[in-house]
Amino acid sequence: MNIYVPIILVSILVFIALLLILADKLFGIGGEKVITINDETKITVRGGITLRNALAQHKIFLPSACGGKTTCGYCKFRLIDDSGLIKPTEEPFLSDEEKRKGIHLSCQFRVRENIKIEIPNEYLNAQEYKTEVELMKDLTCNAKLVRLKLIDPKTMNFKPGQYAELKVPGIEVIRAYSIASNPKEANHIEFIVRLEPKAKSTGYVKSLKMGDKVHVIGPFGHFYLKEDSKKDIICIASGSGKAPICSILYYLKDTGMKRNVKFFYDAVSKADLYYNDEFIELAKQYPNFKYIPSLSSPLKEDEWKGEVGQITDVLNKKTDDLTETEAYICGSPDMVNDCVNILNDHKIQKENVFSDKLSQD
Repeated sequence: MNIYVPIILVSILVFIALLLILADKLFGIGGEKVITINDETKITVRGGITLRNALAQHKIFLPSACGGKTTCGYCKFRLIDDSGLIKPTEEPFLSDEEKRKGIHLSCQFRVRENIKIEIPNEYLNAQEYKTEVELMKDLTCNAKLVRLKLIDPKTMNFKPGQYAELKVPGIEVIRAYSIASNPKEANHIEFIVRLEPKAKSTGYVKSLKMGDKVHVIGPFGHFYLKEDSKKDIICIASGSGKAPICSILYYLKDTGMKRNVKFFYDAVSKADLYYNDEFIELAKQYPNFKYIPSLSSPLKEDEWKGEVGQITDVLNKKTDDLTETEAYICGSPDMVNDCVNILNDHKIQKENVFSDKLSQD
């Protein structure tokens, strides 16, 4: 081999390195950059890092169900003085109005200069929690209750209906789960986990044992009970969508169930109807609380005497004028959309409908 080849290759590499250093100096990509958050908080970060990671380094957490892989679209922020450049990877998650306002995905935005951003103030209250598995319980053949004792910090202040994110170690997966527990019991949180065979988080959850350490981030979410309202309430859920509704109902029970409440729950057969006795008992305690479970395909051995059929049919039959009613709906996207259509037929006001569409992966 020609003895000059290695020398030439080294010279080329050195030249490229010098060009990169020069580009950094000229265009300011590297070095320290300042991020101003909501015109109040300022943090200094390394240039070139994604905004999501930059904020996380300073313990500021934006919601994310995909760990920054651009599949959930949750980690939105507003860039002040935006240039208007939207990446193709952001396009599917942003409405035209959001694009005009300068909304971006933090996992796709790299900090290359000093910037000013806006995020919901509630995100500044989200924290990473060290927890310990306190209880694992099978609710159905494909749903499991996971109770986590909070270790550091020791309490989480969340609103009934919000969610937290569970970190799956080693594979950079984050999965969002609605908090099913009573907000009053702030020293632990409960998840109702739907066991999906193809989901990486399912294998992790199934492997958990009493005493295992788990990291969660939260709370997050705009789906929560409007506590200052006096309107009647309709709650609608299917599958693990019962989780945030449980939290809402626990809160209402603690406050004396002062509002009229109807809870519609959709299941396939009686085996899928977990917490059934608990809600029947709650209806006995509070005459203004109506529990209306329905089965779409009851088995003969179920000996079911309750409502049968699609949740939309039951909802339509058991619902009157909803002009002064709030609705909280949690389930699959199709289920939520179908129920909203029924509620619209009964004159519910658009601003009084709150929904949480569960991920299907």
